[in-house]
Amino acid sequence: MTDNSDTSQKSADPKLDTAIESNQSAVPKKSSNAKRRRSRGQRGGRRKWDLSQFVVEAQEGKTRFHDFDLPLELMRGIQDTGFEYCTPIQAASLPQTLFGHDIVGKAQTGTGKTAAFLISIIADLLKHPIEDERYMGEARAMIMAPTRELAIQIADDTSALLKHIDLNVHCLVGGMDYGKQLLKLQKSYCDILVGTPGRLLDFANNRDIYLDQVEILVIDEADRMLDMGFIPQVRRLVRLTPKREDRQTLLFSATFTPQVMRLSQSWTYEPVTVEIGAERVATDTVEQKIYITTADEKLMLLHNILSTDDVDSVMVFANRRDICRDLHQNLSKKGFKVGLLSGDVPQNRRMKTLESFKSGALKVMVATDVAGRGIHVDGVSHVINFTLPEEPEDYVHRIGRTGRAGKTGTSISFACEDDAFLLEPIEKLLDMKLNCTMPDDSLLELPATKS
Repeated sequence: MTDNSDTSQKSADPKLDTAIESNQSAVPKKSSNAKRRRSRGQRGGRRKWDLSQFVVEAQEGKTRFHDFDLPLELMRGIQDTGFEYCTPIQAASLPQTLFGHDIVGKAQTGTGKTAAFLISIIADLLKHPIEDERYMGEARAMIMAPTRELAIQIADDTSALLKHIDLNVHCLVGGMDYGKQLLKLQKSYCDILVGTPGRLLDFANNRDIYLDQVEILVIDEADRMLDMGFIPQVRRLVRLTPKREDRQTLLFSATFTPQVMRLSQSWTYEPVTVEIGAERVATDTVEQKIYITTADEKLMLLHNILSTDDVDSVMVFANRRDICRDLHQNLSKKGFKVGLLSGDVPQNRRMKTLESFKSGALKVMVATDVAGRGIHVDGVSHVINFTLPEEPEDYVHRIGRTGRAGKTGTSISFACEDDAFLLEPIEKLLDMKLNCTMPDDSLLELPATKS
């Protein structure tokens, strides 16, 4: 991979100089980062960490992170996150991306693809440190995600892996205060930049970020970018980065539609294609149930399922915002601790709701597909499809919210006369027949009000 990190030959930019002066601080040099690294290493006089403190036994058919030549401080971050063995997408992509190859990957949410590209990015940035002067806001790696929640989750995952590493991650998403995001950006170098296309473009147009030195570009969930109409913004952002031959590009999508493949040809250079089948994701750790019911019975069925003892933390999906609002209101009146995630909920409230769900203060989260994409919550015991998704790929994304990190989960879908026809495309995608049953009579009895 071509190293574009040398900024010593960059010509002066009057607008940039003005922006720097307005920050009321000169651009610091890399040496100050080296000083911070030394102070971290001396803190507390603790025993120096080494791989002997991270033992993972070799197992046939499994790939360990030990099997790659990863920097020691990154391995320590991997240990902290609880990773031991690679998921299929990690095992297939890391041998390629760590050697600088472009990737076009087909993988659903829940496959571990986020960690796959983050580990590759961090390893590359550590192996190619910048010693010369840098501009504030000058990104070395950029990750684009279609939704705010997914971008924030990626940034959180990055921070976890960077716990013992002197690299910085910045997250830029819409719906949150521009000035506060800018202030953070002006306080530390921008090694890894994560964001949604619209907000990233705002910062680029205002010359608050600079993308001409991006070494690694990640475009996550390209199919969702297409669905949400973000491709024009993505194209403009890609044009601000170095030529595809001079950067590494990692593109991931749940589906390989003709449109996605055309985009990948435009943005990647001699890519390696990696595909992880949906059926492997859906069937390994998630028990799938389909209840044949009527539209009128759905609400009672939902109430009774949520009242059972084995339901600890559940996500309820519906296709439309109005259905989600009605469900949220109804479940709240019945005494359930429930939150709502949909596009018409203000971003700050969505973040607070998500944190309450992660902490266990809320037992139930009602969400649309767009708002629910990118939610990584440990311990979700159940996913309930109140309405079957119109796109079969969304079914895989939904049930991928449970059965994570090696745990098992349960997916329950309601199929009524209005949406039962959506089952066939889902079965075709999964390459398996889904077992449809009638719910037990006890699940259709009038529920008692929850206390």
